Amino acid sequence: MVRKALGWLTFVMILAATYLVFMWVPNEKVMGPVQKIFYFHVASAWIGFFAFLIVFIAGIAYLSTRERKWDIIGVSSAEIGVMFTTIVLITGPIWARPTWNAWWTWDPRLTTTLVLWFIYLAYLLIRSSIHEEEKKARFSAIFGIIGFIDVPIVWFSIRWWRTIHPVVVDSSGFAMSSKMTTTLMFSLAAFTFLYFYFLSNSMFVEKMRTELVGIKESLRNRF
Repeated sequence: MVRKALGWLTFVMILAATYLVFMWVPNEKVMGPVQKIFYFHVASAWIGFFAFLIVFIAGIAYLSTRERKWDIIGVSSAEIGVMFTTIVLITGPIWARPTWNAWWTWDPRLTTTLVLWFIYLAYLLIRSSIHEEEKKARFSAIFGIIGFIDVPIVWFSIRWWRTIHPVVVDSSGFAMSSKMTTTLMFSLAAFTFLYFYFLSNSMFVEKMRTELVGIKESLRNRF
């Protein structure tokens, strides 16, 4: 019931965010309509960062308590993080082509984001190759904690190195108009609801999978 209500609320939030992006906020003066992809690009990046933060926290919690729920939260969040980081890596070049006249540049922000994607893709691939549940959970916790190191590197890359990537937030706040700021903040909120909706569904599926594995192990030991 809660998951269904969250789904409807998320649907309304995403519709409202889409309306703000395409109907309410004006086009950016220099880039024009293509700039509107920015709201989905940044919101996806935010969810990627947030998802990997949850993986980091869940990893610490699992190693401290050995409670299975933390492993379920961690892997569910990692799957969502990889999905949204993939969206970032797709929308980025679409936005970059008319702006930078290139689909891809080895800019520090882009490169470190690509590394982040590979880290958590490896997390999922290696995890899927481990069949012993406790070993799988322990590996995932350690890998998720270490992998998170790249998140602050991605965030600070535009401040540490020379980059052509635009700075959205500087020392004085958001570097955009009030309407653009409002639309961005609403998009971030809508995508956050989307994250929690995906997380609740992914956790449900992972929990069912874990219980099924436990039943199979029990039957194997019995017979």
